[in-house]
Amino acid sequence: MIQQLTYHKLDSITELALKLWPDNQFDDLKVEFNELLNDDNQCAFLFVADQIDVGFAHVSLRVDYVEGTDSSPVGFLEGIYVYPDYRNQGIARELIEACEQFAKDKGCTEFASDCELTNLDSILMHEKLGFEETNRIVCFKKKIE
Repeated sequence: MIQQLTYHKLDSITELALKLWPDNQFDDLKVEFNELLNDDNQCAFLFVADQIDVGFAHVSLRVDYVEGTDSSPVGFLEGIYVYPDYRNQGIARELIEACEQFAKDKGCTEFASDCELTNLDSILMHEKLGFEETNRIVCFKKKIE
């Protein structure tokens, strides 16, 4: 069952988000999700199975250029995670559909996402859920003195 994020579920979604973004700190992520509750341009959804929060997805509206898109704003999947024991059961699909509906309700005609080039599981999930690859990039930086 899909539930929109509420204040009472902040700890739960933060724990799930730490699985996706382990280099972050719990308190920092919790602050970010708390701020999201009052932002009309972002939303997060939880998937509840067996009375356990087993997955989440975070969607935002991006008004800057999104690679491969032609419109603005664009619904953007900021992150999605489902516990391994619950994968391949349609949970990610339902979470994505909730995110797409949020974006559609906000006037978006396109929905986008990205992932690391080496994250083959994520690439396969995106393809399975109907996303089409638009580009691959390698980013560089250089210190200037």
